[in-house]
Amino acid sequence: MKKRNLNRRTALQVGFGAAIGSVAGTAFANSAREAEACATPHQTEGPFFPKKDQLDKDADLTMVQGRSEPAQGEEIYVRGTVLDESLSPVAGAIVDIWQANTHGRYHHEDDPNPAPVDPNFQGWAKLKTDEEGTFGLKTIVPGAYPAAGDWWRPPHIHFKVAKRGYHELTTQMYFSGHELNDKDGILQELTKDEQDRVVVDFKPSSGEPAVMTGHFNVMIKKVRRG
Repeated sequence: MKKRNLNRRTALQVGFGAAIGSVAGTAFANSAREAEACATPHQTEGPFFPKKDQLDKDADLTMVQGRSEPAQGEEIYVRGTVLDESLSPVAGAIVDIWQANTHGRYHHEDDPNPAPVDPNFQGWAKLKTDEEGTFGLKTIVPGAYPAAGDWWRPPHIHFKVAKRGYHELTTQMYFSGHELNDKDGILQELTKDEQDRVVVDFKPSSGEPAVMTGHFNVMIKKVRRG
């Protein structure tokens, strides 16, 4: 299937999967400035990127292989597309996704948070984008957790996106409307435009109205040689 490009407005406002059926023809970024305006801001990886491998890293974080009970918390879907500077989808990109459980604790041996561990929450997924650059996962809304002093980190999901020939990008996705967003030192380091690219509005799923879905597109930049 021939890859298509998306214009900036479409790439930022809707998920690629929904847009691909409604965009006629091929739309290209008009300039380097427009592409830069879509760039996903880099954010800290944090200390809880998994250090040990695990068998189950599939796209459903709400169920752990070999266990019968689902994860605690509100289930959600996250869908998105990995794009390059021309807003063309990037197929075969590796997308690592990790997050805290509903209580705000990571599935990580170095997390000092005394909040409960959820043995039924997978905590980490490792996905590959399809030929249209898309990915999707089922997870739960992560809990907030204390970072330092009276600073609490708002719910967020970590993303690390990589592919040979592209610069690796690590960023974080936030939930629109959460009261802690405006107080978060990491999110507030970004400009308002940059925040708009990482704060996601979740809406009822068309097939499962009880499950909310958010669309999070990520731009990675090609390595320029010479």
